Amino acid sequence: MIASLKLKPNANSRVLTGHPWVFVNEVEAVLPPEHDGEVVECRDRTGRFLGSGIYNSKSQIIWRRLSRDRIALDGAYLRGALERALRRRAGMGDFKRLVWSESDDLPGVVVDQFGDTFVVQVQTMAMEKRTAQLSDLLGELMKPAEIIFRNDANIRRLEGLPLEVHTSSGNAWEARWVKIDGFDYFLDLQNGQKTGFYLDQRLQHAAVANYAKGRRVLDAFCNQGSFALHCAKAGAASVRGLDSAFDAIGQSIKNAAQNGLKADFVAANVFDWFTAQREAAPAWDLIILDPPPFAKSKSTLEGALRGYKELNLRAMKALTPGGVLATYTCSHHMQNRELRQVLAEASTDAKRKVHVLEFCHQPPDHPVLVTMPESEYLRGYILQVE
Repeated sequence: MIASLKLKPNANSRVLTGHPWVFVNEVEAVLPPEHDGEVVECRDRTGRFLGSGIYNSKSQIIWRRLSRDRIALDGAYLRGALERALRRRAGMGDFKRLVWSESDDLPGVVVDQFGDTFVVQVQTMAMEKRTAQLSDLLGELMKPAEIIFRNDANIRRLEGLPLEVHTSSGNAWEARWVKIDGFDYFLDLQNGQKTGFYLDQRLQHAAVANYAKGRRVLDAFCNQGSFALHCAKAGAASVRGLDSAFDAIGQSIKNAAQNGLKADFVAANVFDWFTAQREAAPAWDLIILDPPPFAKSKSTLEGALRGYKELNLRAMKALTPGGVLATYTCSHHMQNRELRQVLAEASTDAKRKVHVLEFCHQPPDHPVLVTMPESEYLRGYILQVE
């Protein structure tokens, strides 16, 4: 008989309205540790069956729904979930997110495809136990040359999991030049940030480049310089990239040279850089703000909102009349309402009239579950600042 969790009588759990998570403070009793990483059922206070999900007593998210039906987390389930994920992304090319966690019925599993190399992150105990099966199935279904397991994100500690990086072959993956969207990037998928390259902004790189011709462009938080490179190729009058990470700046310079593009990259704290320029006349016609997530938890959201407002305020002041601001947030704790309010307050303080040119969102290979706000994390606006 499969074990069951039961919600507390007074629990106002989001699982009752479709969310796939149950937190430890929402259940009447914790199950014994032998159920960690296995499938258990969840029931409401009346005993009504809510679904089958993976359990981990070591995590604050004690249960994550796999299905509203009774299922086993076996090879057949994993194969079905992967096949559905692949069908959703048919025709999306060779550089994409193949699996996006709960959105693809594989909680805690992220798979990014870089041509013939897959980068996998496993962040739940149940999927950790089934890593070998996942690896074999990916190999069978997609036949990648290599699978890199980037299990080095700190979020694994919240599940009681160790941090490690390894490949399916056991061999080190050598950093190399890879062509993405017509640009050469020197990628270190085994040791670089996250899974090696931010695939979620690919559509935005092209969208912003449409505004770049003849303009002076500032790419803040440039990482490997993707926005800058796209703008330079689109005919920008000048391009400067800023990032506080010296290795990112070095990589951007290397990428620009490899692609034969002219762009200037500077290692700098973006906030400090804008502060140093605050008395200068507006000198930019297009500014891109693509910062890391300031709001990494609900408790940090208030401070993050102040940071986002200040950043956008400084950018608006640095733009020439009629200039374009492309601004993004990649924190799921910051919903569109908060971002819109931040931009409204920044425009008021900057005394600038601001129009929305485009609404921006994560691409379709990062599908959003309507019952799970956490699956939607990337949003932004392309604005005209008068």
